[in-house]
Amino acid sequence: MLYLEDFYSGTVTEFGSRTVDQDEIIAFAKAFDPQPFHVDIEAAEASNFGGIIASGWHTVSLTCRMFVDNFFNNNSLMGGIGADEVRWLKPVRPGDTLSVRCSVLETRRSKSKPDRGSVHIRLETFDQTGDKVLTFTVTAMLRARPA
Repeated sequence: MLYLEDFYSGTVTEFGSRTVDQDEIIAFAKAFDPQPFHVDIEAAEASNFGGIIASGWHTVSLTCRMFVDNFFNNNSLMGGIGADEVRWLKPVRPGDTLSVRCSVLETRRSKSKPDRGSVHIRLETFDQTGDKVLTFTVTAMLRARPA
């Protein structure tokens, strides 16, 4: 089990991968972000993107899944506090394979509740060519190591 004290500023972890297919892109977008360049092949081809692209929120969700599965899978996570600075840098297309880099920016023990603290993390998502497609930061609450 990993606790707050096991996370250090400057620690970088890389993990993934996850290949995205067109049916998944369209299904997610139909449910949550039904813009034409996400759900309609002909409209997407006529758009400035030149084809179907994943919703940015789909890319965030895929990143979150890899993050939870690979980084927060054996620790004392108590939940997320927030996400900031979301930037979609390059469209994700059918067939792209995504991977994630996770960098711990800061850890802080709570002054009012010393049995826990927060970890501030930068997430960067890359496609199979190494191009960065997404960045954002998250803050999570973790339990401190029991006395």
